[in-house]
Amino acid sequence: MSALTELLAARTDLSDAQIDHLQRLVGEWQLLSDLSFADLLLWVPVELHQGEAGTVPGFLCVAQCRPTTGPTAYLIDMVGSHSRGGRAAPLTTAFAEGRILREAEPDWDGDLPIKREAIPVRFGGEVIAVIGKDANLASVRTPSQLELVYLQSASDLSAMVADGTFPGTEEVIDEEGSGPRVGDGLLRLEPDTTIIYASPNALSAFRRLGVAGTVQGEPIGQLTSTVIDDPFDASDLANAVATAIDGGRPASIEVDGGGATVLFRAIPLQPRGDKLGALVMLHDVTELRRRDRALMSKDATIREIHHRVKNNLQTVAALLRLQARRVAVPEARTALEESMRRVTSIALVHETLSTSIDEEVAFDEVVDRLLIMLSDVMGSAGQVSVKRAGSFGDIPAETATALVLVLTELVQNALEHAFPEGRHGRVRVRAERNRSDLVVTVRDDGVGLPQDFDASSSERLGMQIVGTLVSAELDGKVEFVDNTDGPGASAVLTMPAGRTRARVSG
Repeated sequence: MSALTELLAARTDLSDAQIDHLQRLVGEWQLLSDLSFADLLLWVPVELHQGEAGTVPGFLCVAQCRPTTGPTAYLIDMVGSHSRGGRAAPLTTAFAEGRILREAEPDWDGDLPIKREAIPVRFGGEVIAVIGKDANLASVRTPSQLELVYLQSASDLSAMVADGTFPGTEEVIDEEGSGPRVGDGLLRLEPDTTIIYASPNALSAFRRLGVAGTVQGEPIGQLTSTVIDDPFDASDLANAVATAIDGGRPASIEVDGGGATVLFRAIPLQPRGDKLGALVMLHDVTELRRRDRALMSKDATIREIHHRVKNNLQTVAALLRLQARRVAVPEARTALEESMRRVTSIALVHETLSTSIDEEVAFDEVVDRLLIMLSDVMGSAGQVSVKRAGSFGDIPAETATALVLVLTELVQNALEHAFPEGRHGRVRVRAERNRSDLVVTVRDDGVGLPQDFDASSSERLGMQIVGTLVSAELDGKVEFVDNTDGPGASAVLTMPAGRTRARVSG
């Protein structure tokens, strides 16, 4: 739930549908702010406490937007501020009468002359809020065609807000902020799709596509159809513009031409029900798409490398298994089988990375497969139950390789030594996280630790591997203790949680 939604739910009686409309409006109102060179404040009516007088009607500011095309009217954050009495008179009038109220003279706020406008926000035929459009007039701008087109377009969009037609009911909010903005390039179209104005950045984008002639006065479909590489993209762009002019939902279309990629977005202009055409914002995203392709190629290469490493490791494991079957010396056979299991466990990590777009491992899946593999190859599947409890989360690849090797040794050690002479039992691998650490416990209910057991001085290769990897690679520690609440022993690995990222389950 967004902060705006929470604030509206806590301080107003607006319905879910009304709150959703205001959320869509805030998602789209940067366009209005930039076109009008003004700050936008979203005000909702509330009852304000005023000492012994009890409550008085007023307005609460729940959202704010600053223009990228001009100076801000507010250097401080206005969200959470209140307006009451005479100060709120324009807001009260706009809310009660459902009409746009423009102050004739600027209002001096300290040293700044502020031109104020109150725009009712209508939804479902009812005014539910008011937008305060406040422009800082301290910076004098020379009137130009660009400014006049911007201000006229802002006036049309303001009327649509008051009508309840902007934003639409199916408006798509650009959550990543990568959509075209006013400053990236702007076209204003007549109802017949003729371009009546193109900003300088829009002209530059057309030149990148390969349009060499005049832009103004040309239908946008005919202008782009000859330079766009894919005729279907040209048709999609023409249909999106026509749909917007007819009042349809804004659509974003990306087209390629002349070695460039340009993103178009068409927004209908229908103040007071009059079809005036559309606004089209366009953004040259050539460099962004080039980087995207480079990243995709890099990701595909990395995944392919992990896939090949996994295949090679599986081949090595198979060779070790074949060699172990041919060795007559038990100690040598055991060493080869242990090496085979270590190589196979590393292969599991690379297999997971070969299907992931991130350099992180969904470690629960790796552990589950590792436990099945160890139970099978150790020949304990019928007598010892081996399962995981808790969640490891997502773990970086460099940490995952060391961690899976440590778990392989610990589980293998439990299966090999805790249940002698066919004894039945259980081995549980539990992962627990707190604010700073990831704690992994490998617990068995077997015969327990030998009286003289000391992991730090053990000559067994497995214990030496565990000690080296835990201290050098995982920056953690491991302790071996007898269980106090039952038979068996536990190996407790503690490592910094900062090396892992918790998986959020739905």
